[in-house]
Amino acid sequence: MTTHGESGQSRAESEVVDLVSTLIRFDTSNTGVLETTRGERECAEWVADQLRQVGYTTEYVESGQPGRGNVFARLAGADPTRGALMIHGHLDVVPAEASDWSVHPFSGAIRDGYVWGRGAIDMKDMVGMMLAVARQFKAEGTVPPRDLVFAFLADEEAGGTWGSQWLVDHRPELFEGVTEAVGEVGGFSLTVPRRDGTQRRLYLVETAEKGLGWMRLRAKARAGHGSFLHDDNAVTKLADAVSRLGNHTFPLVLSDSVTEFLAAVGAETGIGFDPEGPDIEGQLAKLGTISRIIGATLRDTANPTMLSAGYKANVIPQTAEATVDCRVVPGRQAAFEREVDELIGPDVEREWITALGSYETTFDGDLVEAMNEAILAHDPGARTVPYMLSGGTDAKALARLGIRCFGFAPLRLPPELDFTALFHGVDERVPVSALEFGARVMEHFLLHS
Repeated sequence: MTTHGESGQSRAESEVVDLVSTLIRFDTSNTGVLETTRGERECAEWVADQLRQVGYTTEYVESGQPGRGNVFARLAGADPTRGALMIHGHLDVVPAEASDWSVHPFSGAIRDGYVWGRGAIDMKDMVGMMLAVARQFKAEGTVPPRDLVFAFLADEEAGGTWGSQWLVDHRPELFEGVTEAVGEVGGFSLTVPRRDGTQRRLYLVETAEKGLGWMRLRAKARAGHGSFLHDDNAVTKLADAVSRLGNHTFPLVLSDSVTEFLAAVGAETGIGFDPEGPDIEGQLAKLGTISRIIGATLRDTANPTMLSAGYKANVIPQTAEATVDCRVVPGRQAAFEREVDELIGPDVEREWITALGSYETTFDGDLVEAMNEAILAHDPGARTVPYMLSGGTDAKALARLGIRCFGFAPLRLPPELDFTALFHGVDERVPVSALEFGARVMEHFLLHS
C-alpha cells in the first residue's frame, strides 16, 4: 500500500522533481558521433545506484560501444504467467547551446514552477517518473499485477543504433517475457475548446509513429576548372534534385490512428476535418501548436538538412552530396521510395544511412483501459485519445521483438504552454505540477496494468 508523508504526497511524488533535476545535470548530449557523445555511462550508473539503494538487482549493459550505458531492473509481479510490461526511457539528449538559453541547459534549475534544462521533456521527465515509482514500489514492498521491467536506454536521439537497436539484436534475453511496453511520446494533455463553450483536456496516447530514414543523395560529374563552360556539374544536378524533393508535397494519407484522433477532436470541438476538402491543414491549425505534430502525420515528408560539395572556389567538384530527413506514414514505404526516385531523377543516386520502419497498433485492450482509468482517476473530466507521432522512438526496436508499444508519459500541462516547441528547443522545461501528476498517474497505471 502506498504511504503518504505529511504533505499528502506519495514517496514517488515527493522525489520526482529532484530526480528529474539531477538527471538533467548529467550532460548526456548525443551528437550522433561516437567520439563526441558523452555522459550516458555516468548517468546510467547513477540510475543503477538509485535502484540498488532500495533493493533492486540491476544489470548495466554497454550497447556495442564504450560508454553507451543502459540499465535494466525487474520487479516481480503477482502473476508470473502474464507477459511482462516494460517501462522504457532514454538517457541521452540532443545538444544545447548554452548562450541561447535563459538558464544553463544542464543546470536542472527549479524556478517559476518549472524544472528547466535539456531533456526536461525529452525525456528525463519520464525517466524521473519511472525511477520515482520504481523506487517507491520496491521500498514499500508493492507487488504489481505482473512483472515490470524498467529499462533506461542509450542513443535514442541518434536512432538507437548503439542503444535499443543493438540491444534487441545482441541481447534479446533482456526483453524475455515482455509483451507490452510504454515509453515516450504520449500521455500529455491538450486542452481544446468544446462546442458548449467549456474546455476539456484530452490526453494523447501514442499508438503509431512514422518511419524514420536519413537518406544520402549523391550526384557525380566531370571535375574541371571553374572558369570553363560546364553542362555536367554535380552541384547543379544535386541542387535541382534537392529543390524538387524539398518542395514536393506528398499525398494525404490518413492512418487509423490519425483518423481516430481527428474524429475525437472533431466531436469535442465541432471542427470538421474533411480529408476530401481543400485545406485540412488549415482546419488543424485551429488546434494551436499541436498541429505541428498532427499536421506532419498526414503525409510523408522529405526535408533536406545537409549539403556537401567541393573543396575550392575555382574547381568544379566531381561529387556533391545531400542528406535528407525522411518520415514515412505507415504502409507507404515502397510508394514513398518510388516517388522520391521520380523526383530526383536518374542522375542522382540515393542510399539509406539509417532506415527504421513505421509502427502502428490499435487503441484498445486491457493496457489502454488501464491508461484511461489512471488518467480519469486523477483528472475525472478528461479523455484519452490515440494519435500518431511524427518522429520516432525506441518503440521501433522493441516492436521487432513483437512487443506492443505505446507512448504514455503522463503530464497535465497548462493550456498556454507551447509544449511541442520545447522538444529539442531553447529553454526546454517541464511544470513541477505536471511531474507530480505524472508520478501519481504512473503509479496508478502500473498497479492496474
